Amino acid sequence: MFEFDQYLGFLAFLIILTMGFWLMIFLVAIVPYWIGGSVTELIKEKQAARKKAKEADVKNA
Repeated sequence: MFEFDQYLGFLAFLIILTMGFWLMIFLVAIVPYWIGGSVTELIKEKQAARKKAKEADVKNA
């Protein structure tokens, strides 16, 4: 049968494998969603600033 050291090694392997699996799920699914949301918000802010500047130009003219 297994000795205790082999059992600990197997558990360590399973823990590292599981951590790697969930890290890959995080990187593939959540990070692109986060980056996409940030880019969308940045674009909206720039459009709002451009619209505000355009309105200010119309009022000053």
